[in-house]
Amino acid sequence: MKPSTWILTAILILSPMATTAKNKTVTLHIVETSDVHGCFFPYDFINRQPLQGTLARVSTYVKQLRREHGGNVILLDNGDILQGQPTCYYCNFVKPEIPNVAAEVVNHLRYDAETMGNHDVETGHAVYDKWIKEVKCPILGANIIDTSTGQPYVKPYTIVEREGVKVAILGLLTPAIPNWLNEDLWRGLRFEEMVSSAKKWMAHLQKHEHPDVVVGLFHSGREGGITTSEYEEDASLRVAREVPGFDLVMFGHDHTQNRSVVRNVEGRDVLCLDPSSNALMVADATITLTLNKRHKVVSKKVDGNLVSMTKLAVDEDFMTHFEATIDSVRAYVDRPIGEFEKDIYIRDSYFGNSAFCDLIHDLQLRLTGADISLNAPLSFNTCIKAGTVHMSDMFNLYRYENQLYILRMTGEEVRKHLEMSYDLWVNTMQSADDHIMQLSDVSTDDKQRYLFKNLAFNFDSACGIDYEVDVTKPDGEKVHILRMSNGEPFDPEKWYNVAVNSYRGNGGGELLTKGAGIPQEELKNRIIYQSEHDQRYYLTEEIKKMGRLNPQPHHNWRFVPEEWAVPAIARDRKLLFRE
Repeated sequence: MKPSTWILTAILILSPMATTAKNKTVTLHIVETSDVHGCFFPYDFINRQPLQGTLARVSTYVKQLRREHGGNVILLDNGDILQGQPTCYYCNFVKPEIPNVAAEVVNHLRYDAETMGNHDVETGHAVYDKWIKEVKCPILGANIIDTSTGQPYVKPYTIVEREGVKVAILGLLTPAIPNWLNEDLWRGLRFEEMVSSAKKWMAHLQKHEHPDVVVGLFHSGREGGITTSEYEEDASLRVAREVPGFDLVMFGHDHTQNRSVVRNVEGRDVLCLDPSSNALMVADATITLTLNKRHKVVSKKVDGNLVSMTKLAVDEDFMTHFEATIDSVRAYVDRPIGEFEKDIYIRDSYFGNSAFCDLIHDLQLRLTGADISLNAPLSFNTCIKAGTVHMSDMFNLYRYENQLYILRMTGEEVRKHLEMSYDLWVNTMQSADDHIMQLSDVSTDDKQRYLFKNLAFNFDSACGIDYEVDVTKPDGEKVHILRMSNGEPFDPEKWYNVAVNSYRGNGGGELLTKGAGIPQEELKNRIIYQSEHDQRYYLTEEIKKMGRLNPQPHHNWRFVPEEWAVPAIARDRKLLFRE
């Protein structure tokens, strides 16, 4: 063989190897927390006991990843961080002049981006505008539109670069905000439907940014929720399917663990991860890219799963850094405010009148002078013990920062509202052996439904009227209102003043709209009073004033026929609560 032929042969043999050698592999680790709800520290300030999960353990996990993978770790939060534990309430409303701890923990952990959640909006402009300024990473929300400019109120997306790889992170928020929250809390904003917003911003990203990876960071559940002609509450998987371009969708809002792979309209698989709530888990995705010598992506692999935080050690450096904040919040929640003469249990509310629920009814009627009160249990199995009541107990007595409304409703609208509530709540029993509760037929970790088929915080009962719920009747015919509780006749055509929380009064749960038949746009015209402060504030002040309370159930409603209902209640109560 001639030397020139040998050289040419060698070049032909080695050239593929030379090209391969110039390819570069980059592995990114993208970690998401969602719906943290103030669970920053491993202490439950409500129940005054240790708390699983929390960002104190996420910090341990992220530090380990950063030790192993350096700067190729991208840390994201998906919103609902400003409400939940008293830690948040303390910074939001008790001491709003201090730096918000929800910003401080995000900055300390060096998050790369964060979306806004509906409960972040619920805190009101004064709180979340201050928080947005204090957070050092971009706050995202492409479909949160400033009505004065027509542009996003916060950044629609952010670009993160790692080893020459350009990662676009696009944030979206569930557009159902107006169905839950008083307009004062989101005045000057509107919320676009998610699919159309995602399509618009995906086109912008591809034209102007040319990212190598696109991540969706959506504060919206998997599927379902409130659905109107204009939008869906939970549309994360729909966006993944209908908007090509996403490599990974990280979502939340529905407090349910989920790992899904959906096929989009172009036939590509998209990994979708939801780490549930309270920092009990994180979503951890790995994206491995191969880039050629011109830094163009020639291959991409996306994988990932949910990782439990419950068994990890607490990051002691994190705890030391926030020691002063922890001590201040602990002093706040440990304050005694009154006494209860008996234990009260939220679980009683599912099976009839309860001292727990009726205490809130009493407050609503006393503060408003309304004719009727509507209220639902806001937790599953909470108990406030007899003896000293501390400020911490108030977060069990009333979980959310809802305001108090008076709504004008006809008697028939009240009945129809209750019909929908009990139709979601109880079965139509066909025999004495049936369940009385509508229970889920699958095992679930859903922290909003528990073991019920439907959302438990939509199980409204009423006070101020005496009524029966006939569990043998079909949906729409179960509720029979007997009289006003003061002995006066109940008139379906009469207008009544009805006390409700702001979530319900704004259309939350659709009991007023689908149930009572009041158009969504008419609700604001029905509101004749709204409280200045949240309901927990008024409950606290009332207990302070009274000092010692002996809460009692009113016994103004019951399930009938009792020969079926009473044994069925006993069976389902044992099933739900192991009693």
